[in-house]
Amino acid sequence: MKENISALVESNTGCPMVSFVNLIAGKWAIPILYRLILLGEPVRFSELQRAVRPITQKELTRQLRQFETRGLVDRKVFAEVPPRVEYQITKLGKSLRPTLDSLAKWMTTNAESMSITSASRKQYRQ
Repeated sequence: MKENISALVESNTGCPMVSFVNLIAGKWAIPILYRLILLGEPVRFSELQRAVRPITQKELTRQLRQFETRGLVDRKVFAEVPPRVEYQITKLGKSLRPTLDSLAKWMTTNAESMSITSASRKQYRQ
């Protein structure tokens, strides 16, 4: 059994956890997705950036493009001056809510036992 697990980890194929981590890779991935899920409606780039600060424009753009490519986020461009772009979580993206809710609950429950105070949580958000 141990050999089977080692083979999966080494090859990175067939392991759903490795695939999931690759899907949500990046410091800001989970906060962006979770915010879009909670909002549940189209949101402009600047509003999303403010909601997930202190993320940089470059990083937010990169993450949103990855999510769009993976079918987790829809992007709608309006032919206006100045240009307006809105992002919205897709049905597939919304299906992550129970998973992300459980991660948030776990962190809230266990933060103290891991010596993570609210001050240090703020540090992780930056």
